Amino acid sequence: MSTPNAHTILPNVAKIDKYCRVSPMVKSQSEILTIDEVASYLKVAERTVYRLAAAKKIPAFKVGGAWRFSRAEIDQWIRKQSSVVPGTDGSSSAGTGRRA
Repeated sequence: MSTPNAHTILPNVAKIDKYCRVSPMVKSQSEILTIDEVASYLKVAERTVYRLAAAKKIPAFKVGGAWRFSRAEIDQWIRKQSSVVPGTDGSSSAGTGRRA
């Protein structure tokens, strides 16, 4: 199984910004989230979020050994990932024999 990256996650999060603006269930932008909450928010596995956090590919911080996430920073990360053009983010797999 390959490690998820922005190109595999984006299809799952493309509509989150729109959802956040219209959903009455969304709390304050200063909300702090757990791995479980971020996984639900991004519609990916908890393990995916953990790997992204450990690799510093998603904004996160630890409190007492447990990962925590700022909703505002996650939303900003989503917008940034949504604007990345394939092949221009420095993660090109050209010459590796693997597909992007």
